[in-house]
Amino acid sequence: MAGAAPQIVALGGGGFSMDRDSQLDDYVLSLIDAGRPRVCFLPTASGDADHYIVRFYRRFASTCEASHVSLFRRDQGTSSGAPAGGVEDDLASHLLAQDLIYVGGGNVVSMLGAWRAHGLDAVLRRAWRRGIVLCGPSAGSLCWFEQALSAFHGAPRMVRGLGLLPYSNCVHYDAEPERRHEYHRFVADGMRPGYAAEDGVALHFRGTRLERVVSSRPDGGAFLVEPGEDGVRETRLEAICLAAPEYVAA
Repeated sequence: MAGAAPQIVALGGGGFSMDRDSQLDDYVLSLIDAGRPRVCFLPTASGDADHYIVRFYRRFASTCEASHVSLFRRDQGTSSGAPAGGVEDDLASHLLAQDLIYVGGGNVVSMLGAWRAHGLDAVLRRAWRRGIVLCGPSAGSLCWFEQALSAFHGAPRMVRGLGLLPYSNCVHYDAEPERRHEYHRFVADGMRPGYAAEDGVALHFRGTRLERVVSSRPDGGAFLVEPGEDGVRETRLEAICLAAPEYVAA
């Protein structure tokens, strides 16, 4: 992957975690030039929930070299033993050997705290710069941005992510309608302009530039949300439907 452009695919919701939208996962895998990609799952935001890990392997193990990293279990999930540098060096070496790092959904605040405690925030920045593809839905989308709107517990709040993408982000834009109102309010109050995505829709960034929007459903939408003359301006972005016959044929 050396020399490859940094890429992030931020899902508004969907993928294997919702037992649907396999087209979004297929799209992410299509970005990797490898016969059997190395894919590692970070289920941190769910507290390393067993059912989530099982669904990951069910989706990826047959076609990929699949693994996961657990921060809440004694068995961390990586297959290699810890080198002389210790467990955290082992996690870093494992993650930096991947083609794709897939971050699961859940509590983004708890996830970022756990990552920082274990030094994974720095490791993921190195992975991004190396060209390892990063992706994920919900919390696995919010984490890559400078700022994000989280509504996992209680009232919506602004969260500072890893800052790889210098925008804000909002997910589940159609599934949880109150998020749209709150995102507009936060942007109007000074949150960075950014991108919102509905379930089944993904924002594909190359470097820090939005390259394209893809959707697993014909009516899926993503939006640019920014301050305007009369408050907040929301612009619908053109999306490629992955189920469209012309895309499937291509």
